[in-house]
Amino acid sequence: MRHFKHVALSAAAGLAALLFCAPSASASTGTGSGPNPPSGEVFQLVAKQTQGGLVDVDGSGGPSLGDEFVLSGNLFRGSLAVGTYSEICTLTRFAPADEFDLQCAGDLSLSQGQLTVQGRFTVTTAGPGNIDLAITGGTGRYRTAHGFLHVVNVSDTESHLTVHLTL
Repeated sequence: MRHFKHVALSAAAGLAALLFCAPSASASTGTGSGPNPPSGEVFQLVAKQTQGGLVDVDGSGGPSLGDEFVLSGNLFRGSLAVGTYSEICTLTRFAPADEFDLQCAGDLSLSQGQLTVQGRFTVTTAGPGNIDLAITGGTGRYRTAHGFLHVVNVSDTESHLTVHLTL
């Protein structure tokens, strides 16, 4: 069952990174009638987890419905820190062979406001793979935000994020 916890924390860490891809002032703006309308921004960030923990709701040490993974960390654009993130992922389904689903909700805090993100994904023994989540809202500059986040996990504590933001 230790494998479950390691895979889950790794997946949640990558998800957390994705979830909290907030734009900085230097985000690029899409133009034209292509997939990124003029009001859209697409930019990349790196998320690095600094804290993480597991809440084992039944105390068994193995996977059970309702187990939670709590994560937080920093967001970077190049070597510049641009914000922080936090998230909670709840185990909503598990199957034999270490396959499970996580439902995650998170926020990222940036100088111009906060973004909220939510979604569900499946993790297998190969890991969570690429993850896409919905941007569900925000505050400040991001009060009308929607779009999606795409994450590629590069390690247990670092993910490369592409944010597709519409304001």
